[in-house]
Amino acid sequence: MSKIVAIDYGRKRVGLAATDDLQLIASGLTTVHSSELIFFLENYVKNNEVEIFVVGEPKNLDNTPSEFAEGTDNFVKNLRKRFKEIKVVRVDERFTSKMAFQTMIDSGLKKKARRNKELVDEISAAIILQSYLQSRENKK
Repeated sequence: MSKIVAIDYGRKRVGLAATDDLQLIASGLTTVHSSELIFFLENYVKNNEVEIFVVGEPKNLDNTPSEFAEGTDNFVKNLRKRFKEIKVVRVDERFTSKMAFQTMIDSGLKKKARRNKELVDEISAAIILQSYLQSRENKK
């Protein structure tokens, strides 16, 4: 089987997470600078079989697109163009940063470690991926 890769896209940084080959477990992968993302993904796809990209969809509380939605939409268009053979799915990413921060607290990370924005982005991507896996399981 192949992997599913989640992308928490941001202006500066992008958090990434991936499943195991059986698509059961979501794990944080890394955080990369936005300008390096396509290069990173091209290398990742060369070394791993990827079936789906799950991209966080930024929304406001009232379910309207957030101010950053246009940037994410442009990225998704580019992603679909570059990786025609890989399905791209959008997932609501509301509250993932807050959930990631709470996960860091719950896991006992010290205050200094919780300031690591790269780690927050990576955990957010894992939460987005886990959300997708759960929604897919619920549809079965």
